[in-house]
Amino acid sequence: MDFHEILFERKNGIAILTLNRPDTRNAISTPEIIEEIETACSIVNRDICTRVLVITGADPAFSSGGNVKDMLNKTGMFGGTPCQIMENYRKNIQRIPMAVHGVEVPTIAAVNGPAIGAGCDLALMCDIRIASDKARMGETFLNIGIIPGDGGAWFLPRVVGMAKACEMTFTGEMVDAAEAERIGLVNHVVPHASLMEKTMTLAEKIACKPAEALRMAKRLLYSGQTVSLAHHLDHSAAFQALCHTTENHQEALCALTEKRDPEFKDP
Repeated sequence: MDFHEILFERKNGIAILTLNRPDTRNAISTPEIIEEIETACSIVNRDICTRVLVITGADPAFSSGGNVKDMLNKTGMFGGTPCQIMENYRKNIQRIPMAVHGVEVPTIAAVNGPAIGAGCDLALMCDIRIASDKARMGETFLNIGIIPGDGGAWFLPRVVGMAKACEMTFTGEMVDAAEAERIGLVNHVVPHASLMEKTMTLAEKIACKPAEALRMAKRLLYSGQTVSLAHHLDHSAAFQALCHTTENHQEALCALTEKRDPEFKDP
């Protein structure tokens, strides 16, 4: 597929998805960009050789979220009757959280600038967030009289806790990069010029792990949030049994005993 709204590249087990509409500050509410994000996530899931997905934006913003001009003019996904708008959300922007949260490999958001509303939520959909010192983030929906319609009220409490999620949502205030790190909204803050270097260093550390075990580990982490301990342990035992039969597990054991770095292979 030819991409026009995003840039998408894969190299050495790492995929990079860059929102590439700086003219709209990388707004993510048009059908075209939604489809391309969804397609890129699907490609990552189908390619067992891809071990990490990085999501970032073309400077100066990570993403401004929904297109406010379309909201004002009641066009695009924001037009129609209440029932039509509800379906527009379900069939458009809500495809993004399903796609990004459904990525089977670890995901890293490289937050290069303002991440506002649904843009903040896009970062929250990723497993790990690294922020430029120019980043600012906010759950700003109430400022324009709407609520998080893209899953933000599901993601935010899981990242920062319910009390802080309530504060951020009810006030609609933006937080700078330092505050985002302090409250656990992002994992690391780095100088803007070093953002992709830091992100790729972390991505490379992850990408050198065995592909099949990496995907299983991510599934276990998230399934553990919704199932009982007994059910989770059953899943763990099943996945562990599979891992014990892989060539990469045997290679890791041999490398450990031989005091060398393992050379993992794609499945």
